[in-house]
Amino acid sequence: MWLCKKFEELSTYELFLIYKVRTEIFVVEQQCAYPEVDDKDLISLHLFYLENDQILAYARIIPEKNTVHFGRVLVVQSARQEGWGRKLVEQILNTIKVYFPDKKVHIQAQEYLQNFYQSFGFKAISAVYLEDGIPHLDMELVKQA
Repeated sequence: MWLCKKFEELSTYELFLIYKVRTEIFVVEQQCAYPEVDDKDLISLHLFYLENDQILAYARIIPEKNTVHFGRVLVVQSARQEGWGRKLVEQILNTIKVYFPDKKVHIQAQEYLQNFYQSFGFKAISAVYLEDGIPHLDMELVKQA
C-alpha cells in the first residue's frame, strides 16, 4: 500500500524502516559515507510502498520556496526489474500535483538515470558533477509524460 506522510505523522516503526532501507541502499550498497539523515527529513513528505512490514519503494518530496524537489528515490534490490521505479516516480509526480500544483519540479539525478527521468518529461539543466563521489546532474520537469 502507498503511504504519504509528513515527518511528524510517521510512526516510530515507519521511521525506523525508512532509515534502515535508505542506509542499506545509499550508504552500504552505493558505498557512500555521508550524513544520510538530515534536516530535510523534517520538512519532507515521505512517500513509500509498504508490503508485509517491508518498504519496497521510497522517496522524499521536499518543498522549497518556489520549487519542489524529490530525492532519496529507491527501490529495494529484491523488487528491482519489476517496474517499481516507474511506479514510484508516477506516484511522486501525482503527489506533487496534489500538494504542490504550482511549483516547478527539480531533481538531482544520478547520471545513469538521465534517460529514465527524461521519459517522465525531465530535461537536464546542468552539466554532470560529482555529489558524494557519484556523477549527478540537475534536471527540471518541463512536461509530464
